[in-house]
Amino acid sequence: QVLLVESGGGLVQAGGSLRLSCAASGGTFSNYAMGWFRQAPGKEREFVAGINWSGVSTIYAEAVKGRFTISRDNAANTVYLQMNSLKPEDTAVYYCARHKLSFTQATRNFGVYGSWGQGTQVTVSS
Repeated sequence: QVLLVESGGGLVQAGGSLRLSCAASGGTFSNYAMGWFRQAPGKEREFVAGINWSGVSTIYAEAVKGRFTISRDNAANTVYLQMNSLKPEDTAVYYCARHKLSFTQATRNFGVYGSWGQGTQVTVSS
């Protein structure tokens, strides 16, 4: 069973940047697509970004396209989310997740991700 641990969240002013990390342990990392999701208070969890198992292919939510970048280091068992030009509406708990199936493309579909981290809080002040 893989364990995912997010880090890098915090408080930042609008226009600032943060880089989130998600470290995997206890299971295979490099064979699986990974995703970042977020959940703001009172809202449903939503897709943010995804990356396929090799790191070649990425997808983004329209709300973050051009501002966020997902990447992965399979040697380090870590996936990253670089967040630039942050807005107050980006405030949420951010979660990383591992796809249930190996050697797939990333997807926005919440249901295909089987392992989740505990989340890291990102707060953007105006």
